[in-house]
Amino acid sequence: MPTSSRRAAREPTGAEIFVDTGGWIALMSRDDAHHAPAVAAWPDILRRFRRVVATNLVIAESYTFLRRAVGFPAAWALLERLQLTPRLALIYADADLEGDARALLRQYGDHDFSYTDAVSFAAMRQTGITQAFGFDRHFVTAGFTLIP
Repeated sequence: MPTSSRRAAREPTGAEIFVDTGGWIALMSRDDAHHAPAVAAWPDILRRFRRVVATNLVIAESYTFLRRAVGFPAAWALLERLQLTPRLALIYADADLEGDARALLRQYGDHDFSYTDAVSFAAMRQTGITQAFGFDRHFVTAGFTLIP
């Protein structure tokens, strides 16, 4: 999997989209309420964006959810597909990113953001990504555009 904790040069605006846990789950689970809209939106996302971005926390959360709700084959299939996806940029949460996430949790203390949400928002802000593929309205609350 392509990896980085920080990219030295920013991608041009609109070249990257962040993929949240709900996006990965909806793509991998036919039983998910958002499966049909996720599958319908995914080809357009791949046409419009040069790179898809996630954090290691999002991948961990996605794997764990799929493993418990759907079973090992679906969870493993996600990891296998991500391993083979050259357009995936994986951002590992480091101390600086987690510090920014804690600041966001404090700023939005009246919202029930998860720690993974806050790390995702901090990563998006640091990399200049403004759009996310997923179904968590917290992204909108934090100032990002949610697709679909």
